[in-house]
Amino acid sequence: MTRVNGSRRSPLNAVIVGIGESTVGRVPHLDALGLQRMAAANALADAGLTFAEVDGLLTTPIRVENWAMPCGVVSEGLGIQARYLATLDVAGASGVAMAHHAAMAVASGQCETVLCVAGQNMLSFQSRGDSVKKLADAGWAHPDFEMPHGPLVPTLYALAAQRHMHEYGTTHEQLAQVAVTMRENASLNPLAFKKELISIADVMQSRMITSPLRMLDCALMSDGAVAFIVTTPERARDLKQMPVKLLGHGYGHSHTYIGDYKNVTTTGAVRSGQEAYAMAGLTPRDIDVAQLYDCFTITVLIELEDLGFCAKGEGGHYVASQGIGLNSPLPVTTHGGLLSAGHPGLAGGMFHLTEGVRQLRGQAQARQVPDAQVVLVHGNGGIIGLHNTLILGKG
Repeated sequence: MTRVNGSRRSPLNAVIVGIGESTVGRVPHLDALGLQRMAAANALADAGLTFAEVDGLLTTPIRVENWAMPCGVVSEGLGIQARYLATLDVAGASGVAMAHHAAMAVASGQCETVLCVAGQNMLSFQSRGDSVKKLADAGWAHPDFEMPHGPLVPTLYALAAQRHMHEYGTTHEQLAQVAVTMRENASLNPLAFKKELISIADVMQSRMITSPLRMLDCALMSDGAVAFIVTTPERARDLKQMPVKLLGHGYGHSHTYIGDYKNVTTTGAVRSGQEAYAMAGLTPRDIDVAQLYDCFTITVLIELEDLGFCAKGEGGHYVASQGIGLNSPLPVTTHGGLLSAGHPGLAGGMFHLTEGVRQLRGQAQARQVPDAQVVLVHGNGGIIGLHNTLILGKG
């Protein structure tokens, strides 16, 4: 048991026992509920469970469909009779937060088996530009001081990239290396949307979105859904898969609007990581694989620094010198992430979690990291302001 800020925190008595995804990419024959049903059914089959055995449900808001009560829509649509249900919104960090909330519900006895599921069509029924515009209209920019100027989400992240380059000498090539590595990982992932390999030159020659971020520095909008199942260790004994433990978890919040924050190159990931490490009794040196949220290439560099894998300002050098690929000392986002595997909105960060579970099970096939024992999964929400860190271990 550890003590953080005067309070005692123990790892929660809950495990992840099932994971599943829908088809990812352009999936015009399924709506958001259909995508979520596919992912949920795959997660249940993976665990050896049925919908009738689910008594808890967590989902996220839908940005592109008019669902007033997402948890109600999903509960009814999937035929779940839940003793615990909620719609959770921690933006892109929602997937990691779901695992924590589900574990608390199970550990408290409120329910026994929680289905966490989210996903939507970000691509099929609108252009990529329309998707980006809808995300911008969700309120990420300050309504008085930023929104009147019409910034898109990439514009706001570009501020962090510009500052990081100014303060630490981070280069365009170093940012591009992140995108190249994510595509290499995605090329080995059967579920990934984009598998064609790219070069640093390809990234640097792709269309400028908002300086210094180019098209290939930005997340790949897609359709898709993902699900995972949390239950008690006792229930897990009767199921198909090796349970995965939740060893540590932490939250961090540095700002809501990026214009209100004085130091845009250091984030709430510092605190979320410290809390997760303390709860797990581990350090960054103990992490075998890091599934880092990668909405933009700059996000990965800042998270590497703030989570303690390298010193502040050295993220670019770290990526260029040590690498973050499958054969590097710290493999990062091994499924290809939001930059290449796909990004269906708030569900995007959940794919990082399911990939972490696969790595611990030894089921990641060609992208398997040998003898992975401890995986860190990190979620980032808003304009690099909300952070959740989760540390997973073998059951």
